[in-house]
Amino acid sequence: MALTQTGMMADLIRKRHPALDVELRVIRTKGDIMQNVALSVIGGKGVFIKEIEEALLKGEVDLAVHSMKDVPAELPDELEISVTPEREDPRDVLISKENRLLENMAAGAKIGTGSLRRELQLKNRFPGLEIVPLRGNLDTRMKKLETEGLDGVILAAAGIARMGWTSRVSQFLSADLLLPAVGQGVLGLETRRGDIRSLDIIAFLNDPVTFVEVGAERAFLGRLGGGCQLPIAAYAKKDGERIIIEGLVGSLDGKTVLREQAEGNFRDYQAIGRRLAESILQKGGEELLAEINN
Repeated sequence: MALTQTGMMADLIRKRHPALDVELRVIRTKGDIMQNVALSVIGGKGVFIKEIEEALLKGEVDLAVHSMKDVPAELPDELEISVTPEREDPRDVLISKENRLLENMAAGAKIGTGSLRRELQLKNRFPGLEIVPLRGNLDTRMKKLETEGLDGVILAAAGIARMGWTSRVSQFLSADLLLPAVGQGVLGLETRRGDIRSLDIIAFLNDPVTFVEVGAERAFLGRLGGGCQLPIAAYAKKDGERIIIEGLVGSLDGKTVLREQAEGNFRDYQAIGRRLAESILQKGGEELLAEINN
């Protein structure tokens, strides 16, 4: 999956700069290697990007392509997410046996996901389902639908689309039903701060609307101190001069969900994201996160 999305960006750069020599470098991260271990057990932030960032810092590569939902709120001072191409579908999808919908699943049906964010929301909305931990690349997770006796798996719509598997989707899950992860559906291009040459090469890929929306979501995440392993969700949408962001924090058992919304002028996108986080923290989010972190 990572190689697919990196290849997409490389092809666009080659088309824009035909004289440029673009080389792909595959770097396996801890998250890639430890696919049979839950992210919460691996621990630490940036399990899908740390080794890649180390290569950037050493000058071994000039550009990293990440799924923004895997990027922690805090980056090394020497690095930055300089470009975000236009967002793809931010929703989650259900792929199930016999194309059953979530609301039509029988009590005790087994649904696979490796995301605490998805897990708590599913437990809150569909308490009769059994949530089964799921890791591995997309192909591995799809195969586990059969090999582990699952009734369905929940995955990111954007990843499924990039693999050309949209026809396998049983149900697209709206943000009202399952609030997406911060940055879901967005690729982030990371460079060394001050690397003007690389930035000039990739600047054409940036979508300013996506940059603002993801910036608001990441400001929300940053104030909560979260990474991709915590049960935190947020989705921002720019509407003219306004931006609206919805955020969520919940307990692992799904019994408590704090979900709120904030809006304001899009130029204040980071402040609006932080304000939403402050509101949730004051209404019990701080205690919830402290309990999860412990």
